[in-house]
Amino acid sequence: MARIKMVIEYDGSEYHGFQMQNNAETVQEELEKGIRKLTGAETRLICAGRTDAGVHALGQVIAFDSCASIPAERWGMALNSVLPEDIRVRFSALAADDFNPRFHALRKTYSYLIYRKKERALFYRRYALCSTENLNIISMRQACDYLLGRHNFSAFCASGNSSKTFEREVYACSLESTEKRLIFKITANGFLYNMVRIIVGTLLEIGRGKYQPEHMERLIIARDRTRAGPTAPPQGLYLHEVEY
Repeated sequence: MARIKMVIEYDGSEYHGFQMQNNAETVQEELEKGIRKLTGAETRLICAGRTDAGVHALGQVIAFDSCASIPAERWGMALNSVLPEDIRVRFSALAADDFNPRFHALRKTYSYLIYRKKERALFYRRYALCSTENLNIISMRQACDYLLGRHNFSAFCASGNSSKTFEREVYACSLESTEKRLIFKITANGFLYNMVRIIVGTLLEIGRGKYQPEHMERLIIARDRTRAGPTAPPQGLYLHEVEY
């Protein structure tokens, strides 16, 4: 029995999230179905993060155990041959027997894409929040600075969160701006349920002038979800990278 580690990417548009669900197509279901086609065995895999419906991944990490004779470094090529076109294995390797993609992760990075033009918005609608609003980028960047460090992020957590603690440490937080795109990127030791999307929703409120950048600090101190912005739509969110 060997534990196989994979880095995968997927377009989450057609799936009801990563995690297996009854009567709904998920990324996990397609991956396990593909492994079953190759080996004939039922396999349950572990992932680094359970993304929601419509959310994408550039660097999701999974692991599973297999007795198959397929070499670890060839698993990616083999699995890609039976997966749908919107799920792809980028890399596969042999992992330690106790490797857990979720609990052994040191840092995770998410990015959120906002497309700012009317032209070609049709082609971005499944992969970005399409908005032509005039936003104050300087204020949004100033607000990002308040997120750095270790804080209680209760104000940015949706109901249904199963974490035992609301404390997380944010190592990096940035907002890249071009004529056509805004790309928000955040790296932390972990994330609460809908944390990134609520942060983005709050940043947009600040960019619109509803709040000053200091509002982000007040939210962290208040720990009150009702004072934060709305949850941004899922299609702009990407699980960018997981570090071990």
